[in-house]
Amino acid sequence: MTEEIEMNDKLSRRDFVRAGTAATVAAAVPAAALAQAPTALVRRATPPVVISSGNGHVYRNGGPRTCVEEAWQRIARGEDVLDSLIAGVNIVELDPEELYVGYGGLPNAEGVVQLDSCCMHGPLKRAGGVAALEGVRTPSRVARAVLDHTDHHLLVGAGAQAFARQMGFPIEADLNTEKSRARWLEWKRRVDPGHWLDPAKRSDAAEAARRSMVADGLLGFTRSWGTINCDGVGPKGEVCGVTTTSGLAFKIPGRVGDSPILGAGLWVDDAVGAAGSTGRGEANLYNLSSFLIVEEMRRGRGPKDAAVEALRRIKASTVEKRLLDARGNPAFQVIFYAVSKKGEYAGVSMYAREGREAERFAVCTEKGPELLGCEPVFGEAPSA
Repeated sequence: MTEEIEMNDKLSRRDFVRAGTAATVAAAVPAAALAQAPTALVRRATPPVVISSGNGHVYRNGGPRTCVEEAWQRIARGEDVLDSLIAGVNIVELDPEELYVGYGGLPNAEGVVQLDSCCMHGPLKRAGGVAALEGVRTPSRVARAVLDHTDHHLLVGAGAQAFARQMGFPIEADLNTEKSRARWLEWKRRVDPGHWLDPAKRSDAAEAARRSMVADGLLGFTRSWGTINCDGVGPKGEVCGVTTTSGLAFKIPGRVGDSPILGAGLWVDDAVGAAGSTGRGEANLYNLSSFLIVEEMRRGRGPKDAAVEALRRIKASTVEKRLLDARGNPAFQVIFYAVSKKGEYAGVSMYAREGREAERFAVCTEKGPELLGCEPVFGEAPSA
């Protein structure tokens, strides 16, 4: 850890709160009482807030802080909000124990790790993304480079990798860890390698293999679509967001879900707030749900109610029998994370839990980091 970070870490949350309180009191004192000048109205600072999927307050990659802690501390000491969020998700991307994001993320059907990410900077009105990127452990940083150095929003595949190399990112031949490779080999053992099925069967064989691995404790049910979304609001009301993932476990090579797609896996409007998602990307893509959530907040709904509306839209648009449970509800999980420019936030899930794990989201404010339960829309998980 650098000397600068060690010095800046001395800024405790208590110091931050005191500083904010002092600024608020100073703003409230009439200017005439200070310098006999006309009274001026000064805009109060917004207390910084960082919100993310639950893995944002689980993994540390051997360091002292989780994603939301790192991002919040950087925002509190005045760093750019998007840079702070990316520094936070880098912790998760680089942690080899996280099987669903970055380095060591579960590979595609051919055993190759392909990563997706996008980011949006509210004040600058800029965005960048990469999809099906191979060989770079931190796709969120490459997405930021797309935002900074190009006139484009999305680079994919070999083009994204070539761009990353041009930007100085080291390219590795294989991002698998022994853990992720072992999971892939087990999946290959359970499914016919020639799993291109006829249209009537779709991907039933691959799904059956995934479900059997869940039942044996080798995969978490919801984590088949593991991702991290992280959004934040700075002290001046700056809104930014980032989403990064290794995508659907054992996907068809080249498959891209919602995570790097603006309006689906992430949407930021600096005048309103931000929203992002984890879960079944195809369902989110069909509805551009993150954009919908922010637009609902623009119309006056709070983050929770806006996210609930998005999940109801997904339910209404899910009509294929293979995607429905015995009750006629979606047989998959989707979770949304939303934060308003005023610092209000919510985590809302399709179901309360899947398997034994309750759905949670992470948040960090001046009170510190915590994991909170997501608000479920349709009760318990779908039946298997």
